[in-house]
Amino acid sequence: MKINFLPAIFMAVVFMACQSDYTPKPKGYNRFDLPEHAYTSLSDTLPYSFEYSQHARVLADTSWISDKSWIEINYPEYKANIHITYKKVYNQDSLKGYLDDAYFLTAKHQIKAYAIDESIVKTPSGKTVVYAELEGEVPSQFQWYTTDSTEHFLRGALYFNTQVQNDSLRPAIEYVKVDIVHMMNSLKWRD
Repeated sequence: MKINFLPAIFMAVVFMACQSDYTPKPKGYNRFDLPEHAYTSLSDTLPYSFEYSQHARVLADTSWISDKSWIEINYPEYKANIHITYKKVYNQDSLKGYLDDAYFLTAKHQIKAYAIDESIVKTPSGKTVVYAELEGEVPSQFQWYTTDSTEHFLRGALYFNTQVQNDSLRPAIEYVKVDIVHMMNSLKWRD
């Protein structure tokens, strides 16, 4: 007579597995070690200058529509890029086109944004800057432009190249926004 132990062993394993000391872990968040803000001047080869973070690097824009005056301020540690586009203003029609493009590029985010807060500020040097803070799971959280309305137009947009949710990126977003404000405040046109 054969005794089949397989069902008995299976039942013993099932009962032992149900008695674990499992403790659920709290949800984790990204940790950002944010350094002190420190700035350096942009090279003098562009028609504009400003001070940017020493913790970032300046790269040439490599997109297919880029211009020689377009750059990216790259924060490799946070996978963040500030895209800077510059256009020469030829007449009021060209300026109107640049302004329309700036509003259109911001408005493209309305699909995912639950708020777009737009403000107008004056920099210490007297430049007017229009900026938009975008809330929600949008690819760009901060965009701005400034112009002297006769010769120069500069637009910037902050992007994070990561799948992390924006609420978890909030410390890095706020850190880079401080750097962007410093860039706007130190902006100078070159002739």
